This record gives sequence, C-alpha cells and structure tokens, in this order.
Amino acid sequence: MTLNTKAGSVIFKGVVKRFGEVTALEKLTLEVKPKQLVTLLGPSGCGKTTILRLIAGLESATEGSIFIGGEDVTHLSATYRKVSMVFQSYALFPHMSVVQNVAYGLTVKGLPKAEAHAKAEEGLEMVGLKGFGARLPSELSGGQQQRVAVARAIVLEPEVLLLDEPLSNLDAKLRRHVREEIRQIQQEMGLTAVYVTHDQEEAMAVSDQIIVMRNAEIAQEGTPHDLYERPNSSFIADFIGDANLVDCEVIESGSNTSTVNVAGKTVSLETGFEKTGAAKLVLRPNHINLSKTKTADSFEASFTYAA
Repeated sequence: MTLNTKAGSVIFKGVVKRFGEVTALEKLTLEVKPKQLVTLLGPSGCGKTTILRLIAGLESATEGSIFIGGEDVTHLSATYRKVSMVFQSYALFPHMSVVQNVAYGLTVKGLPKAEAHAKAEEGLEMVGLKGFGARLPSELSGGQQQRVAVARAIVLEPEVLLLDEPLSNLDAKLRRHVREEIRQIQQEMGLTAVYVTHDQEEAMAVSDQIIVMRNAEIAQEGTPHDLYERPNSSFIADFIGDANLVDCEVIESGSNTSTVNVAGKTVSLETGFEKTGAAKLVLRPNHINLSKTKTADSFEASFTYAA
C-alpha cells in the first residue's frame, strides 16, 4: 500500500477578507504552484494566518475567488476541500495511541479500520516513527509529536498541505532539525505546501518561494535569494536578514548598471533602478570586506561596539 498524493495549485484572485470594519486582507492575488513549498512570512497581524484559514475553508472570503487544483472552492466548506492542516498546538488526542491519532481522519472518512491503520503505519514510517504506533503522545518528545501531526495530515493524501507555525513550540536546536525533516518529506512526496511563520530564518531555510506580508497586503514575493539580494523596499531589506541601510542618490540608471553617489563618492553598481534620485543602499554583512589598505573603491567606516 502506497500513499498517493496529487499536488494541487492554490490561486487567489482579488481576495478581500474583512472582520467587521477591520480589513485583514486587501485585494490579494497570489499563486502557489504544484509541488512547491511557499512560506507566508511577516509580523503578527499582517494577514498570513488569515490566508491559511481561507485556503483551509475555516474562513470565507468577503470578496474574490479561491482555486485549489484548478477548482473554484470559494464557497466550498472545509470538509470538501482536499487540504490537510498541521496546527501549531499539534492537536493530538492524549487518550489515543500514536497510530490511532494518525488513522483518525481516515476512519472519520469511512475507511475500514484495518486499512486506515495500515495507511497510518505507512505515514509514521515516512516521518521516521516506524515502531512508535503503540505509544501515547505523552510518551513522545515535542519533535516526535510534531512528526505525528505531519503524518496524520499526509495520510489523508491532500492536494495542499498547510502548516501553521508548526515549530513554534520547539526549542531552537530541535526546530532546525524538524524543519529539515518537514522539507525532506515535502520534497520526497512531491507535496504542495503552504507554511506560515514569523521566523525569517526558518522561511529562508525551507522555502521555494516566500510571500512577505505587511498590513494585509503582499510586500514582496520571490525566492529566498531574490528577497535577500534584491529587496524592493527598506522594510524588506531590514526584515530579511541583517542589513545596514545607507542613504544614497541614484545619479544615472540603465537596465543593468547604475551610477550612485554614496558618502560623497560616486560608484558604479551592477544593478538597474527604475528611476533616479534619493534611495537606500543595502549593505549585507557578506558584502563587506575589511582592509587596512585604502583604495579608490574603498570607504572609511567606523564600528560601534555594544557594551
């Protein structure tokens, strides 16, 4: 017996979500391609969890349309959507064994008990918990409990796997380990996954694409490399990775090169800008080389040490 997952796409077209007079999402248009892990990243209250709940069918869109696997699910209840969700709190039944927890959704769908348990055991093997089926959740570590929650989600063979801050209850070292496992499972099974986090290091480590949210809108979307190397605003530059933001002036700009004045010196950059004028220069730690020898291209700098 083998789990058979069909990766689906997720498309939002002009989706608006309001709670009373509060706008949680404003005219949102996005696409999650099949077999990609896309992370929704941003500070608290930016709208990322609302997106996840709209995909799951736990909230209804005020305006706009939502498609999963090419099917319009805007008005389809959560029961009939081909998605599974891994919650922040794991939500395991403490009185059930591990295998019973994993098989629960299958039995609710009417699958015979023997077949449901066979699929559950296969799911446990996929997340590295073969032989743990008879244990209770209380007999597992936090990381193992999280893997049980992932197994319970994937045995339902969803078109889209949703993960709502799945590592927030784990310590830093275990968080790094479990996120690598989740990424490996997603890639090996060819799952479409939408992952919510406020931790930008976590997002950079696991994502094919990152959608950065701010004030109910998309601030920027792209690969981790794009967001790090080509931020479209001071907010993104400061939010993604460490950065020094320096005032500068774009004097001349072409499609691939620009002339910029920074700290009284004119330099040529291998990048284009849409317009000239005042701008911000982003200096990442890996962009800076220290030298005792002054050259025509070097800048004098000072360091401030925290007490």
